Amino acid sequence: MNEILGYLGWGLMLGLALVGSSIGTTITGNAAEGALKVNPDKSVSYMILSAMPATQGLYGFVAFLVWQIMGVDFAANGPLLFGVGIGVGIACLISAIRQGQVCANGIVGTSQGHDVVTQTMIYAAFPELYAILGLIAAIMAVL
Repeated sequence: MNEILGYLGWGLMLGLALVGSSIGTTITGNAAEGALKVNPDKSVSYMILSAMPATQGLYGFVAFLVWQIMGVDFAANGPLLFGVGIGVGIACLISAIRQGQVCANGIVGTSQGHDVVTQTMIYAAFPELYAILGLIAAIMAVL
């Protein structure tokens, strides 16, 4: 049972982070598509902001790889790994979705002629911090 919990945590850590990035980038992609109709000259700015929520999936993947490379004992640490994995996965999921919403608002503002790309990236870094903390927690849990 412990081994099953460990592997579930491992999978949820990766899966939830990837799902969050998928949702976050879709939110920003939808905003970018609408913004292109209003102001196509700013497409590079839209693309930069659209890519930001993808990083949470990378954090989940890095944590997944670290556990693999370190040869984590899933049978001995199953409940711990399940708790850490689901915690990191949910943190990355919510962080990516909320970051996507912040970036989508920045895309809309940029399409309306406001120079808000830099400020949006700063605001978008705040929810990203929690995904980074999750990655650090996932690494520290197996040290």
